Amino acid sequence: MEERAFLWVPGYETDDRELPKRQTRAAAGYDLAAYDEIILPPNRITLVPTGVCVHMPENEFLAIYPRSSLAIKHHVMLANGVGIIDADYYGNANNHGHIMVPLWNLSQHTVLIHQGERIAQGIFQCYQKTTTESPIEKERSSGFGSTDESV
Repeated sequence: MEERAFLWVPGYETDDRELPKRQTRAAAGYDLAAYDEIILPPNRITLVPTGVCVHMPENEFLAIYPRSSLAIKHHVMLANGVGIIDADYYGNANNHGHIMVPLWNLSQHTVLIHQGERIAQGIFQCYQKTTTESPIEKERSSGFGSTDESV
């Protein structure tokens, strides 16, 4: 499959929710939503499951950006600033490529994120390789934060 596609992670399939989509004709980002209701404790980072994974061509990645309303409404931000989902994250044996959004509650209060609440947006981007790079034979062997855990 060389096309871009959001899919449900095995075990998260559902008929009552939508896969990520753009909200307007000119929108660049696909909205990612919290799969379940989740509580964000104050001054902590919490991984929020989306229930989705994404397949894309090898020369692309999905950049994950916070929704602007997240900081304004909840005093919450994306813990890593911008997340990068590599093409080889899809289908890994550890978590099937489940996109998890690390949210950092900067407030002194507990924040409730509702099931289906849009928390981030993903934008597909292409990248280039240098002509001096040696071929890389390693392949990803596991899930979240696993770039250094290759086989």
